[in-house]
Amino acid sequence: MLMGIAELVLVGLIFDWLFRKMKFPGLIGLLFLGILVGPYVFNLLNNEIQMVSHELRLLALIVILLRAGFEMSRESLEKVGARAVLMSFIPCICEIATVTFTAPLVLPVTRLEAAMLGSILAAVSPAVVVPLMIQLIEEGRGAQKGIPTLVLAGASVDDAVAIVLCSSFVALYTGESVKLLSSLMTIPLAILAGIAAGLLFGLALYHVFKKFNPRATKRVLIILGIAILLLKLQSHIELVIPFSALISLMAIGFIILEKDEHVAHEISSKLGKIWVFAQLLLFTLVGAKVNIPVAVNAGLGGMLVIFTGLLGRSCGVQICLIRSGLTVREKIFVVFAYLPKATVQAAIGGVPLAAMLAKGMNTQPGELILAVAVLSILITAPIGAYLISWSGRRFLTISARSADESPAMRAALESE
Repeated sequence: MLMGIAELVLVGLIFDWLFRKMKFPGLIGLLFLGILVGPYVFNLLNNEIQMVSHELRLLALIVILLRAGFEMSRESLEKVGARAVLMSFIPCICEIATVTFTAPLVLPVTRLEAAMLGSILAAVSPAVVVPLMIQLIEEGRGAQKGIPTLVLAGASVDDAVAIVLCSSFVALYTGESVKLLSSLMTIPLAILAGIAAGLLFGLALYHVFKKFNPRATKRVLIILGIAILLLKLQSHIELVIPFSALISLMAIGFIILEKDEHVAHEISSKLGKIWVFAQLLLFTLVGAKVNIPVAVNAGLGGMLVIFTGLLGRSCGVQICLIRSGLTVREKIFVVFAYLPKATVQAAIGGVPLAAMLAKGMNTQPGELILAVAVLSILITAPIGAYLISWSGRRFLTISARSADESPAMRAALESE
């Protein structure tokens, strides 16, 4: 397996470099590489790597979410305020409603099957969005109005809404007793519990670091260990109270940044170096999950549903940004930032199909839902990543003060 990872990293670096030379985000090259070496094209990926693919992707996601927390200052969150709350569910609901209405018109699905499809398509990909937002924060772009922070905060909760709704629709479809309103109420409880746990762990770590003053590398290892434990304990905690471990990871970084900026910037810098390796695995392995034959089966009807859903999501984003003080160009950037699909669709795209198989039901709707979910990754991940990078450079202004205070700039200054 180690040889397979080494080969993947070396080839990944080449693809990353080639796509950057062509003025595309490097992650597009990594996604493309993953599709090529994955089991559905040339099947060159080491079997042992495929077996632990989920764990490797999860570890990379932990790294980038921790980095997001260390970049979300209280001042930035205060700028976006309640608008981030609106961004966490209105675009998601608008996309689900649009797909629920349009899908039966162009695909052989019922309204409930369309609702399942919409809830799967509605989740934004943190794997694509978060690293691009962090890059913009480090460059100081849009920092004066807290635009990248607005996207980070909203998109991280957006996924929780989509996943809960998907679970509820699947339960209704398979005849299980479920109360949709009660399921929706678990979302704010899970978020609040995740924030509370993250703040508690973050405070505890801050006091430990202050007392024992370990080296920055050891601090990072301790935080990574705590983060992995939180994710693994999530299923057990949820037996008692709804809980979002991913939100808690961001809260850990936030409270340490609030208490000690120097320590937070040191940790963020170290995580940034780990991310160089982690992103190669994450995007390549996400690309390897894309089933090309299944995506092709979705056809033009599937593409139409995806684009109409994105149109509904974009309208939802614009509703959230009314009287936000953002310019037209900045609003367009936020719309682009809410387009990419990848990790969530790869994770839950097959859930309806699995549920139908378990109940002995007709699996054709489940196969179609999976096909459209896979197609959404192929279309929106590379296009969304490109549009975010392109519009970020052109539509967001650089705040000199924010650039000087970014962890990347601080690290550079300290190294000098």
